[in-house]
Amino acid sequence: MIPALTLLLACQLVGEALARLFALPVPGPVIGMALLFLGLRLRPAAALDGTPLAAVAGVLLAHLSLLFVPAGTGIVRHAASLAAHGPGLIVALTLSTALTLAVTAFVFVKVAALVGSRAEPES
Repeated sequence: MIPALTLLLACQLVGEALARLFALPVPGPVIGMALLFLGLRLRPAAALDGTPLAAVAGVLLAHLSLLFVPAGTGIVRHAASLAAHGPGLIVALTLSTALTLAVTAFVFVKVAALVGSRAEPES
């Protein structure tokens, strides 16, 4: 369990180091996740059920909601600012969500047409 947790933290550390060393616009944990993905592509057996890495990942995913506690605390701490700019934030969030959905649907349709995918007939 400790080696698997060390591997996860090492990937994040390497990603963070690369992001800071090369001043990359991508967050270090994202780079670390990509490194972990590449590592698992090279050794797919390391991610199978029953392996230490899968067990550690399962525990982390089971308690993922705890990672949102700091964000929730920050929202409560800045509640006055949130109240002052709330309507603008709601409009921005709503528009950006709608725009994201529209762009995602557009890209999905274009990629489906590009690869020749057709909708499954309903039974």
